[in-house]
Amino acid sequence: MADEQMAEDWEQVVAPAPTAGLTGPPARPLDAIDRDILRILQTDGRASIRSVAERVHVSRANAYARINRLIDDGVIRGFSARVNHERAGHGASAYITLKIVQNSWRTVREQLQALPGAAHIALVSGDFDVLLLVHTPDNRTLRELVLTKLQSIPEVLSTRTLLVFEETDLDPDHRDPGR
Repeated sequence: MADEQMAEDWEQVVAPAPTAGLTGPPARPLDAIDRDILRILQTDGRASIRSVAERVHVSRANAYARINRLIDDGVIRGFSARVNHERAGHGASAYITLKIVQNSWRTVREQLQALPGAAHIALVSGDFDVLLLVHTPDNRTLRELVLTKLQSIPEVLSTRTLLVFEETDLDPDHRDPGR
């Protein structure tokens, strides 16, 4: 019995701490080729395996295996299009800061995910608790979102809205300080 207890205690010591939002083992370290593949796919998520392989100087099988590993490890969370929100009919964008009731993050996050136009939600430190990016068709819709939807969530104590006048997506070369 004592041996079993020692084994359980040892497993608790050596077991990695769970990481919020992640499941499975931690991602393997990325090498220069992996980082190049990520840069290529961030620039063009529709790049073919053949094109990626040629640009990073590996075989197609190697590129395919690396991309699948990056997906399996959760490094690549998906592929998407970069949208010009104004041309897509969402001409009003805003960052909204929220102060929320302590320990209500999970509840608030679920409600924010259901909001129309919610594009990004982050739990942050500082003078507020949550940073929310929304895209709406116009300022009237944005106003309704803030005044009727956000402020009606019981766990939301206060909000502050920062209108976005202009935005620019940075290409991956500008985001990677190692380049």
